[in-house]
Amino acid sequence: MDGLLLDSERIVQRSWNEAGEVMGIPGIGGHIYNTLGLNRKARNAYFQNAFGPDFLLEEFNQRTSDIFFRIVKETGIPLKAGAKELLRYARDHGYKIAVATSSSRQYAVKELEDAGIWQYFDGGIFGDMIENTKPDPEIYQKACDIIRLSPVECLALEDAPAGIRSAHAAGLRVVAIPDLVQPDEKLLALTYKKLNTLHEVISLLKEE
Repeated sequence: MDGLLLDSERIVQRSWNEAGEVMGIPGIGGHIYNTLGLNRKARNAYFQNAFGPDFLLEEFNQRTSDIFFRIVKETGIPLKAGAKELLRYARDHGYKIAVATSSSRQYAVKELEDAGIWQYFDGGIFGDMIENTKPDPEIYQKACDIIRLSPVECLALEDAPAGIRSAHAAGLRVVAIPDLVQPDEKLLALTYKKLNTLHEVISLLKEE
């Protein structure tokens, strides 16, 4: 969802940098490249490991949350190019659609509703519904289950390395549409296609 359907990762990075400036940790937003696709529990563990036991995790999380939602209130979260067109095409042509996001259900559904696209989905698996975060395959296995399809029948659209690894491990064909991080050759070997925008996915589906 974040970085694929919603152009939210840059807002997250900005909120981290602003919080870091207040807390005396300039440039902390650069750590987002190591946490893309992780749920809150795994992200918290990353920060505690990276900054040690004295890192003020609760303060950081509260500050970043306040800043993030302040920015969202001011500007909203833009849809990524082609998101609504792709979802509408998929619905109109009988595809089953699930969202598999490491964000919590409460946050994800609200943001998808606010963006006007939640109604296109047949279901979703969220970060607070799984035991093991991406790159573990659990989230994609469960996403396939809720739309009653086997992984080999499904395409996964992913922007982040952890998500690509998760979907591949679950047995889906992975279409990489990078956002903040470009996949290296090793990661590209796990993908079916690499595309630049969601607009291109419509052409891919027409070819299938």
